Amino acid sequence: MLNLFPDAALNKRRTRQTYLMLAAMFGIVLMPTLAYAAAVSGDGIAWSEMLFQLFGGLALFLFGMEQMASSLKMVAGNRMKTILARLTNNRFMGMFTGAFVTAIIQSSSVTTVILVGFVSTGIMSLSQAVGVILGANIGTTITAQIVAFKVTKYALVLVSTGFALQFLTKKDTFKHYGTLIMGLGLIFYGMAVMSAGMKPLRSFQPFIDLMGSVENPIIGIAVAAAFTALVQSSSATLGVVIALALQGLITLEAGIALALGSNVGTCVTAGLAAIGKSREAVRVAVAHIAFNVIGVLAIVWFIGPFAEFVRGISPVDPSLTGHAKLAAETPRQIANAHTFFNIAVALIFIPFLTPFARMCEWLVKDRPLKATEVLQPKYLDDTLLATPTFALERARFEAGRMSKKVQKMMTAILPALFTGSAEQLEKVAEKNNMVDMLYTNIIEYLGKISVQELTKTQTKELMGLFEIVQQLEEIGGILENRMVPLGLKRINEDISVSDETADKILTVHKEAMKAFALSTKAIKTLDRDAAKEARSMKENVLALAKETAKHEVGRLMVNAPNRLATYSLEIETLDQLQAIFRRSRRIARTTLSFG
Repeated sequence: MLNLFPDAALNKRRTRQTYLMLAAMFGIVLMPTLAYAAAVSGDGIAWSEMLFQLFGGLALFLFGMEQMASSLKMVAGNRMKTILARLTNNRFMGMFTGAFVTAIIQSSSVTTVILVGFVSTGIMSLSQAVGVILGANIGTTITAQIVAFKVTKYALVLVSTGFALQFLTKKDTFKHYGTLIMGLGLIFYGMAVMSAGMKPLRSFQPFIDLMGSVENPIIGIAVAAAFTALVQSSSATLGVVIALALQGLITLEAGIALALGSNVGTCVTAGLAAIGKSREAVRVAVAHIAFNVIGVLAIVWFIGPFAEFVRGISPVDPSLTGHAKLAAETPRQIANAHTFFNIAVALIFIPFLTPFARMCEWLVKDRPLKATEVLQPKYLDDTLLATPTFALERARFEAGRMSKKVQKMMTAILPALFTGSAEQLEKVAEKNNMVDMLYTNIIEYLGKISVQELTKTQTKELMGLFEIVQQLEEIGGILENRMVPLGLKRINEDISVSDETADKILTVHKEAMKAFALSTKAIKTLDRDAAKEARSMKENVLALAKETAKHEVGRLMVNAPNRLATYSLEIETLDQLQAIFRRSRRIARTTLSFG
C-alpha cells in the first residue's frame, strides 16, 4: 500500500482508535449495567452472556461485510468503473448496473455519491442516474438473500479457507479472493452467534410482547429506520432482523415492517451526505429519498396481503408449527419480501424516469454561485475514499475542472500581454489563485487515497494524477509568474510588437492552446485519440516556433525603436509558449497510461 502522507494514515488510525474506545466504553459500562438490571429481575436468563453474543455477533457480521465489500472492490473495482462509464440511455441497463455496483460495494449511499459525480460532469443525465438509484435499492437486498440461506454451519469452513488463501498465497488476486471468502464466512458466523445468543428470548415474555408490538407497521418502520440511520447500513439492519427470524422471534409481517424501515433509514444517510453539496448532489439525494419513501407509503397499508403473497412464493414446511415453523420459514420469506418490494418499486417507477427527474430539478433549482463557492472543490468527496476506483475518478474530474481554469488564463494571456492594460494582466494573474487552490485540494485528496489499499493499476493512476495536476500547476505558474511580467515589461518600457510578429506568435499560441485543449479533453473523458493527437503535434509546433524565431532574428536588422527589448520580449514569449506546449504533451502522455 502506497503511503505518501503519513499524517493522513495517523488520522485514520486515530479515528479507528476512537471507535474502539467508544466500543470498549459500551462494553465496560453499558452492557454490565444492562446485565445487572436484568439479573436482579430474577428471570433466570444469562443476560451478560446473551448480550455479549448479540453484540459480538453483530460486530463479526459488520466486519465480515466490510471485508467482503473491500475485497470485491479490489477484485472488480475497475470493471465497476468501466460498466458505469459505458452506461447507455437504456434505463433497464442502468437499473441492472446500479444493482450490480451496489451489490459489490454494499452501500447505496456510496452509489448515490458516485452518481453525483457523473451527473455533475455531464457524463450521465439525472434521469439516467435515477435509473441507477432504482437498481441500487435492489443491490442492497443481496446481503439479506445471502444470509437467509441456512449455511451458518459452513461458516468456519469459509473462514479457514479464506484464511489459507490470504496467508498462504503470494498473488494479490488470490489474497483478495481469500479475504472475500473469509469475510463471507464471518458474516455467516456472526449470524450464527447472534442467533444463538437470542435463543433464550423465546421464553422471555416481555421480549415476546415487544416483538409483537413491532408488527404494528408504524412502530416497526420507526425502529428499523432509527437503527439503520444509526449504523448507516440497511444490510446490517436486515442481518439483525433475519437473526431474530432464525430463532422464530418475529413474524413475517413484523419482518416486512422492519425491512421497510431499513429502506427509510438509509435515506437519512443519503440526505446527510447531500447537505452543503452541489445542486446535482441534492437532486440525486432527493430522488433516492423520494423513491424509498413513496414506495414504503404505497405498501405499508397492504402489509398483510403482501405477506400472504410472499408466503405463497416462498418455500414452506407444513410439518412444523410454532417457533420451529417461524424459524424455518421466516428468514427466507423476509429476504424475498425485501427483494420483491424493491424490484416492484423499480419496475413501477422506471417508465416515469424522465418526468421524475424533471420534478427533482424543479424542486431543487439551480442557484447562482457566490464568489467563495467558486473556489471550493466540486467533485472531491471523502465518502468515496473507501472505494479508490471512484475516488480516483472524482480526483480526475477535479483535475479536469482545474484544467478549464488554466485554459481561461491561456486564452486571455496573449491579448493582455501584447495590447492589454496592467489591470487586465493583473486579472489574468489573479485567476491563478483559483488554480493553486484546486491544486492544493486535489493533492490533499490524492494523499488520502494513497493510504487506502490500492491495486497496481490504481497506484499507477494515482501517480498519473499527481503528475497531471503538477503540470497544470506549473502551466498556471508560467502564465502568472513569467508571461504577466512580460506584459508589464511591455507597458513599462513602451515596447510595441508589430502586427506581423504578433500574428506569428499567435499562430504558435493557437497550436499550444489546441494541444492543451486536447489534453484537457483526455483528462475529463479519457479520450485516447485526443491524447494521441496532442502528442503528434510536436513537429508542427517546433517548425512554427523555428520559423517565428527566424523572423525575430530578421527583425533585429530593422531600424525600429527598442528593437533589442522588443526582440527579448518576443523571444521570451515564444519560449514560454513552447514550455506550455511541452507540459501539455506530458499531460496527454500521462492520460494514455490510464487503464
